[in-house]
Amino acid sequence: MRVYTRTGDDGETSLRWGRRVGKADPLPVAYGSVDEAQAAVGLARAEAGPDGELDPILTRVCRDLWVLMAELATAPEDRPRLEAGKDLVTPEMVSGLEGIIDRFSEAIEPPRGFVVPGQNRLAAHLDFARTVVRRAEREVVRLGLPDSSAVPYLNRLADLLWVLARWAEGEPLPVRQVT
Repeated sequence: MRVYTRTGDDGETSLRWGRRVGKADPLPVAYGSVDEAQAAVGLARAEAGPDGELDPILTRVCRDLWVLMAELATAPEDRPRLEAGKDLVTPEMVSGLEGIIDRFSEAIEPPRGFVVPGQNRLAAHLDFARTVVRRAEREVVRLGLPDSSAVPYLNRLADLLWVLARWAEGEPLPVRQVT
């Protein structure tokens, strides 16, 4: 199998279902920013290690971001073809992040002022991922997608990464298990 196709050499790329757009079109710019965010979350996941408490959370986030990228790689006229949870972000995906935020928020002492990133490598990776997610969020906002949970998902994800970074910085309290 060849990785290269040469079909993008003219400055265009294919969206889902075959429509072609320029690589600087807002859709590829937005899903490219989400791809960067996923890579940044992956760096944090690698730093956290495979046996840690964050691995299943960050793995889930990476999988959710695939769904989000699929949604963003769809032309507006093809959006009716999207399936919730498969290639369309759902409100349940957003509320799932809120549950994790709430659990970890209970396990930290909130900072009393601005946070200086870099207390340790994991917190720094999480803070970096948060900033990349915020940039992706701005790119998705520019799309103005109707009836989409993409912006709320990215907004909550940035919040989650902030809370996880604070949790990773210090002596975390035990995290309550959700049943």
